[in-house]
Amino acid sequence: IVITNRALVQGDFLKQMEKVIALHPHAVILREKDLEAESYLALAAQVLDICHKYNVPCILHTFWKEAIALGCTSIHLPLPLLRRLSEKGILSSPEFASFTVLGTSVHSVAEAREAEHLGVTYLTAGHIYVTDCKKGLAPRGLHFLQEVCKSVSVPVYGIGGIKFDPVQWQELQSAGATGGCIMSGMMEL
Repeated sequence: IVITNRALVQGDFLKQMEKVIALHPHAVILREKDLEAESYLALAAQVLDICHKYNVPCILHTFWKEAIALGCTSIHLPLPLLRRLSEKGILSSPEFASFTVLGTSVHSVAEAREAEHLGVTYLTAGHIYVTDCKKGLAPRGLHFLQEVCKSVSVPVYGIGGIKFDPVQWQELQSAGATGGCIMSGMMEL
């Protein structure tokens, strides 16, 4: 799964996305958390068009109302937001029912179990390897990933420090992960 980050792209972000999406990754998570809703909506519409062109699933991040407005049926919500939407009854509302893919990121086995209980269809778990995105913070490692994978029945994708490295991909698979997420490597291709 490709995780986007405009700040890592040298040059035009949409041209980079076209290049990345043309490689046919499993999915793209448009994770531009610094944007306001209106700007995210405009960018999401453009990225969704590119994803549709290459038949690659696009998962929008955080902005669930904008996803509904765009007809996108895949959303990745931070766990605190997922909890709030559940508490408010929004997750079980008719408007939210259009989502067929619902993901969140977890950092413990307890969070993974909670997220599965809240109805996610996949998880990202991390961070697994050393990464500049979490400078100075020790990775949780492969044992953590294995424990998360054993604790839930939904697909789990490792995240954090994952590169185009066959050894890493074998380690993720051996830990029980469905796959992994790459941000820097895809934004800097």
